[in-house]
Amino acid sequence: MAIAPVTRPFSTLMRGVMIGIIAAALAACATTGGLYGAIPGDKRPHSGVDRARGMPIQGIDVARYQENVDFAKARAAGTHFVFMKATEGKDYVDPDFQRNWARARESGMPHGAYHFMTWCSTAAEQAEWFMRNVPADPSAMPPVLDLEWNNHSSCKTKPSKADAMEKIRVMLVAMERHTGKLPIIYTDMNFHRDILEGEYLPNAFWLRSTAAEPHERYRNRTWTFWQYTQTGVVPGVRGEVDRNVFYGNREDWLMFLWTGCDPRAIAALQASGRCQAAK
Repeated sequence: MAIAPVTRPFSTLMRGVMIGIIAAALAACATTGGLYGAIPGDKRPHSGVDRARGMPIQGIDVARYQENVDFAKARAAGTHFVFMKATEGKDYVDPDFQRNWARARESGMPHGAYHFMTWCSTAAEQAEWFMRNVPADPSAMPPVLDLEWNNHSSCKTKPSKADAMEKIRVMLVAMERHTGKLPIIYTDMNFHRDILEGEYLPNAFWLRSTAAEPHERYRNRTWTFWQYTQTGVVPGVRGEVDRNVFYGNREDWLMFLWTGCDPRAIAALQASGRCQAAK
């Protein structure tokens, strides 16, 4: 099942919104220099991910467990972006999502929402739930589809690779049509090995690897975001938080914010009508 391209005109209003977001990102980089050291670090650091700590574009992901996140404080201390849990399955919305979304936007921090896919309801049901609860906001980062086995939930179903890929593609199409941006795929080593290994998808990947660099765990799957610890410490966030890094430098980051696409893939993706802001 092919993913149908989504083409939307990039209106003057959207350009104005994105210019504001990019200006805010530039201001953040100017404030912190984008250098590791502005954020204290990690309660249980692992030497296998040391390179991530020195990369310039640092971010976090949050859910209800982080409670009252002060995004302005986090941004001032060098956090460049945040992904936040929005929905799960066909009927769960994170109770802090609306508050997190509004506060991140008010702070000027680039932000995106993620949906946790479950395997006990249909992709159509989950897509409808996501669209009902997540704003189609042109100033936001692309949405994220979180793909893992549901080991910590009541749903113990494990579909075949073919069935899982069919559901994944349905969900990706729906998320793209709703937001106008190519979704990002988040995954961990187990799900990638069982389902995604060897599959071509045009989407950017956000990979979890907390004890080694992603190329050591994902057979050289190209990544755009890397989740390198779940025990991070960041000003503005109580307790531990997942920390993430963007693959590139400040120029790459601004291009990502402008287009919603990994800069390395823009030339190929424009042929399908995506990444129009780069034209």
